[in-house]
Amino acid sequence: MSKDSFFSLALSRQVLPRAIRVSLIVGTILALINHGDKIPAMSLSGQDMLKVFLTYLVPYGVSTWSAVGALRSNDPEST
Repeated sequence: MSKDSFFSLALSRQVLPRAIRVSLIVGTILALINHGDKIPAMSLSGQDMLKVFLTYLVPYGVSTWSAVGALRSNDPEST
């Protein structure tokens, strides 16, 4: 597995579905915390929509980075 690039691991079946789930759960919680008053009223500006998008993107990135790092550190060929 040590030959696998970051992107091939990040898009693997071990990482991608989990990162998407984490993003949906954590992103939704954070979006509700940060924009909960504007979401039901549908009064999000373009800037708010960008912030909501980033609110989902950040946990996806963190989860992916962490999972790929864990896979690489558990690889006996990488030492």
